[in-house]
Amino acid sequence: MVMQETPAGVAVERPRAAVVRDALGVGVAVGLSGFAFGVTAAGAGISVAQACVLSLLVFTGASQFALVGALAAGGNPFTAAAGAFFLGTRNAFYGLRLSQLLALPRALRPLAAHWVIDETTAVALAQPDRKSARLGFGLTGLSLYVLWNLTTLLGALGAEAIGDTSAWGLDAAGPAVFLALLAPMLKTATERAVAALALVLGLAFLPVLPAGVPVLIAALAAPAVLWMKGRRS
Repeated sequence: MVMQETPAGVAVERPRAAVVRDALGVGVAVGLSGFAFGVTAAGAGISVAQACVLSLLVFTGASQFALVGALAAGGNPFTAAAGAFFLGTRNAFYGLRLSQLLALPRALRPLAAHWVIDETTAVALAQPDRKSARLGFGLTGLSLYVLWNLTTLLGALGAEAIGDTSAWGLDAAGPAVFLALLAPMLKTATERAVAALALVLGLAFLPVLPAGVPVLIAALAAPAVLWMKGRRS
């Protein structure tokens, strides 16, 4: 059991089972979307082995979808990789916060860093103490990593077996999953404004710039919105 304070300041007990339930719930729900990545990667002309290596070594869904999406559109591999890299930089900021919260032994930090993503960060930060944060982070990371890689393999093999994924409409699976993961994160007016401006910029430059470049242009939405918000205040 862990102690947790209510909004009224009264300490209550929260069972460890609740931490496990939350961690596994997130890990399983998001891990299954690796199937969509495997299908999308195969549709982009990436081999089963390459898709699996991406999931094993990159392990951040938004960046992986951005990479294969740009390649599928005929983008330059370096431009596609740059877009994926910029999407993944947010994990470095998560790591700064989690390093203080989890305070893991030095030997475990390189391994734990590979699991620093949106979902593990959210579960860890939702816990009331360090011990339960470590449990939530570890279980979310483990379940998500195992399922994401397994479903990537299954999705890539399945797409390879059926042939042209666009004929089945499966080429839309990647963007659909990406939007489904993104939408619940847009909780404030500022976040929604950034998303809306990024969408406008991406669509505006999509017809005139090489594939992958509009993603980089859309990344300017965040500093632009923050600058406008600063001027108003």
